[in-house]
Amino acid sequence: MTALTTGRTVARTARPFHTHEGAGFPVRRPFPTAELPFVDPFLMIDQVGPIDLAPGEAKGAPPHPHRGFETIQYVLDGDIANADSRGHRAVVRAGGVQWLTAGSGIVHEALPTPEFLASGGRQHMLQIWLNLPARLKGVPPQSQNAEAADLPVAVAPEGAAITVLAGTSHGVTGPFETRTPVLVAHGRLAPGTGAEFTAPTEHNAMVYVMRGEATVAGEHLPDGHLAVLARDGERFTVEAPDTAAEVLVLTGEPIGEPVARSGPFVMNTPAELRQAEHDFRKGLMGRMPV
Repeated sequence: MTALTTGRTVARTARPFHTHEGAGFPVRRPFPTAELPFVDPFLMIDQVGPIDLAPGEAKGAPPHPHRGFETIQYVLDGDIANADSRGHRAVVRAGGVQWLTAGSGIVHEALPTPEFLASGGRQHMLQIWLNLPARLKGVPPQSQNAEAADLPVAVAPEGAAITVLAGTSHGVTGPFETRTPVLVAHGRLAPGTGAEFTAPTEHNAMVYVMRGEATVAGEHLPDGHLAVLARDGERFTVEAPDTAAEVLVLTGEPIGEPVARSGPFVMNTPAELRQAEHDFRKGLMGRMPV
């Protein structure tokens, strides 16, 4: 494969650490860490699986609150049943996405469907947290959902297949309404293929390797590692020279505001965090229906 033209360079890389979330399901997380607390405007990437589960082994996230940011649940394998304190219910099946704007506050659960729990199977998903600017942290909560068929797929001239969840890349635009300018894309690269992405120089950009190994802006990136790109150009390249790879590409306009976070709340000040905790305890974010 002919090397692609390189614009942006890699500013830093991060390896993931392993932890557990929800009812105890394992996740692989490149950030937040003490060394990399966030990549403005993105707050977190968690990868669950891929893992093959026996009947009865699937776990999810029981009811929990959110305020001040957005969650992007991208289900690659398995089924997730979502419900929230505003009465919204939806099952996200393989290839689908739920984009939840927590805004002023919501209580949410994400559990395996009874059918998936009973049968078992492969579970694989991404959970991405996206910050909201102060002026939008109080917006009413909103849930957007898309099935696999709703997500456009483009084929880059260099051969990679690009599924676009949000923003525009390679001539296609994702179905989700976003509060701030972002690109969320899933690249599937066969050996010897690649893709070139563009982002304004004032936007942050990063590439996370979900599977396999990739070359990002000319630097090798192993499975599970993240490359944060410098703002030294508008273009950057992702390639799979020798083995197949899947990558998550994220770009976004930095919010540039203080970030105060505690568990499920992301605000601008510690006082706002205390208010969020108080409002949740008082039931002001709603309660899950019995």
